[in-house]
Amino acid sequence: MKLSRPVTHVIFDLDGVLLDTEPLYTQATQAVLDEFGKRFTWEVKQHMMGRSDIVSAEILIDWFDLPISADDYLGRRNRVLDRLIAECAPVEGAPELVALLTQQRVPMAIATSSRRAVFQLKRVQHEWLDAVDAIVCGDDPEVGAFKPAPDIFLVAARRFGVEPARCVVFEDSPAGVAAGASAGMQVVAVVDPMLDANLFDNAAFVIRGYDELRLEDLGF
Repeated sequence: MKLSRPVTHVIFDLDGVLLDTEPLYTQATQAVLDEFGKRFTWEVKQHMMGRSDIVSAEILIDWFDLPISADDYLGRRNRVLDRLIAECAPVEGAPELVALLTQQRVPMAIATSSRRAVFQLKRVQHEWLDAVDAIVCGDDPEVGAFKPAPDIFLVAARRFGVEPARCVVFEDSPAGVAAGASAGMQVVAVVDPMLDANLFDNAAFVIRGYDELRLEDLGF
């Protein structure tokens, strides 16, 4: 389990990679679907993960043929999510990995589809995220298109001032892995046990948790 070429910089997705927010999104989404007698499953969630709020909402509405708009859904979901998100836990092993990379003086960025205001809400109780050198959010004016487009990762590379090929991306969604690969970066897929690893064929390698990863795997 090794990267095929050397890298110098690390870019993390946020949800499901550094912070364990995915169960909270599921809970908030199910709260909305309860009103319509629908059940949120991984079958649809895997298509929504990593994408912008509005695109994810449109996928959900189309899938279940809901009689509401994307904006209406997001308003309902966010009223639940905002109560939950400030208490999100870190992904197991993520703070330790960030600490190890900090010790090695490896530059790090976060590239998240979350809006800046939502990101700030998520990070409130996680001072360990202060070690990250750059933050690129979904509403950054330089991000022209959302994952699976490569824009957000290319913006992060520009903030570093390095070629995209020098970056390794950590992602948990098929859309995010596709975005990183399209940016010309190697991608480590951090895959939920409920997801099929075959959805991540364009990842450099797949792990189910950070206990499966060594810094040597990244060339550090």
